[in-house]
Amino acid sequence: MGESWVNHWERIGVDLHLELSAPGGRRAALTGALREAVRGGRLAPGTRLPPYRSLAADLGVARNTVADAYAELVAEGWLTARQGSGTRVADRVEPARAAARAPRKTPPRARGPRHDLRQGSPDASSFPRAAWLASYRRAVQGAPSEVFGPGDPAGRRELREALAEYLARARGVRADPGRIVICSGFAHALRLLFEPALAKGEGGGPGGAVLRGPLAVEAYGLGFHRRLLRAAGVRTVPLPLDEDGARVGLLGRERGVLLTPAHQFPTGGPLHATRRAAVVDWARARDAVVLEDDYDGEFRYDRKPVGAVQGLDPERVVHIGSVSKSLSPALRLGWMVLPERYVDGVLAAKGEREAWASVLDQLSLADFIASGAYDRHVRRMRQRYRRRRDRLVEALAEHAPHVEVTGVAAGLHAVLRLPPGTERSTLKAAAWQGVALDGLAEFRHPRAGTARDADPGVPDGLVVGYATPPEHAYGAALDALCVALPPP
Repeated sequence: MGESWVNHWERIGVDLHLELSAPGGRRAALTGALREAVRGGRLAPGTRLPPYRSLAADLGVARNTVADAYAELVAEGWLTARQGSGTRVADRVEPARAAARAPRKTPPRARGPRHDLRQGSPDASSFPRAAWLASYRRAVQGAPSEVFGPGDPAGRRELREALAEYLARARGVRADPGRIVICSGFAHALRLLFEPALAKGEGGGPGGAVLRGPLAVEAYGLGFHRRLLRAAGVRTVPLPLDEDGARVGLLGRERGVLLTPAHQFPTGGPLHATRRAAVVDWARARDAVVLEDDYDGEFRYDRKPVGAVQGLDPERVVHIGSVSKSLSPALRLGWMVLPERYVDGVLAAKGEREAWASVLDQLSLADFIASGAYDRHVRRMRQRYRRRRDRLVEALAEHAPHVEVTGVAAGLHAVLRLPPGTERSTLKAAAWQGVALDGLAEFRHPRAGTARDADPGVPDGLVVGYATPPEHAYGAALDALCVALPPP
């Protein structure tokens, strides 16, 4: 017989689809179908089966037919039956079909690094779970019903209002909620600003990108951002760096400039005050735009707070931030504070509905900020990261005093200056010690030193992230790093 049967037995929540097509009657068909379901993995070990009375009623067969099928499979070892526990799929080492085959050889799994000193991640173990959960509960319980429908592409008003207050107080940003657009992080912000494809999405119309190149970028920065811009058809032009940050006096005919003025990534240090004013003057004179990546503006240790460049001219600066460093990259929450003329274009690029940032997470972050929990968390992490930074500096002073440490007044990483020609060999030595970290050269723009003023570049070095390792493993990570450093 060739019938199929699907069982919906609500008390245990098991849905079974059995092909009752074996010859020899219903008992043989049922026995074969159950055996095949177990063998093929559709019935996992430990799965509880329906009582034979319920199964018989669903199938329209005699109870003894199901009872005999169960008994046969118990005897064969496919099922187990215990008083009070019902009939369940036996715990088999592997399905019979797999056991009959020759064991498949799999290559050994590559051994990962023991110590992660790469930049870009906060201490994952420090996420404020209890405080975030409290904010999440309050946000969900107090949310109006419309929250659970399609989201506003600008982001929840509650979060935009909380951010406007926080950014004004903590970063000197001048903005009202109507100029803030929520995104899922800095990379998403770049896509919304530069990629024409996004502007053709739902509700976006046929227009092109909000911003167009060429775009000046710092000679050292994240290659991922440069690749994203290149994919959007934007030509990037490297801007040399010195001890005062990007040399903005070399800006020319570019349509904009991307800067990390609070703490240059990765070399460290803020953009000097005179250059902050100069880049705004350039943007006004050229009708250009300044993109301000405020990626770790909250974490400063040995210097006074540096306000956002956006505060100098809200109509010429796009201020972009996120919680990726301050809370967790897992939240996928960021924001853009936009000049008024760009708001409609960015919203058109996002589409008619919020498709990127969870509305419930937005409400939770709004509560987290408004309740003061965000400020408390940042202060706590500022103290923790400062201790981490101090331990790194002390370990290097003791074991490698010939290595200069720079860029440590703020942020979550340090730059270790190495003797010329030793960066690559040091990275190999670190890998032998089980330490994962980044070399400074990989952040250099491929055209740095070939345009504008001759740029001698930055010497060999390492970019050491001190935020990522868990507290109990940090000391061992520093010991392994010191062993890998070149001798004087």
